[in-house]
Amino acid sequence: MTPAAGRPNKRVGANRSTPLSAARLAAVQALYQMDMAATDVNDVLAEFCEHRLGDLTDSSSCQDADPEFFSDIVKGVVAEQRRIDPILNAQLADGWRLSRIDSILRAILRSAAFELLQRPDVPARVVINEYVDVAHAFFEKDEPRVVNGILDALAHAQRADEFQNSADG
Repeated sequence: MTPAAGRPNKRVGANRSTPLSAARLAAVQALYQMDMAATDVNDVLAEFCEHRLGDLTDSSSCQDADPEFFSDIVKGVVAEQRRIDPILNAQLADGWRLSRIDSILRAILRSAAFELLQRPDVPARVVINEYVDVAHAFFEKDEPRVVNGILDALAHAQRADEFQNSADG
């Protein structure tokens, strides 16, 4: 079940929270807000940077987020969405479209897909693990496994070279 207003139900990766992990969580929340409230990208970036990132009174994990990485993900998803969505649709089960899935799940998948497609400096396994952690912050049932399966397939398709010498891939 998705918490109200796209807020996580527990701290993401509490044992290993980093500024980049927090930026990923904040990006997912910002994309969710944009989706639900039709908020402009510049408005949501300004709101998060002014009021949520670095705000010690905010109980979410966004307070430690790297603002540049956060902005890169949000702007990148918006700029690349027409490329990202068909690629994600191809990874979904037959009969499912990205537009039919939960908005938080959609934001998680889009953010991760952006990193897999546009951030070769971040290893694919790191992207998968980080966004599975984000999924665990919002969902308690099957959704984290769905995120893992979709991102694993996407990573193998987009970054096959990272998995060639792997015993598990």
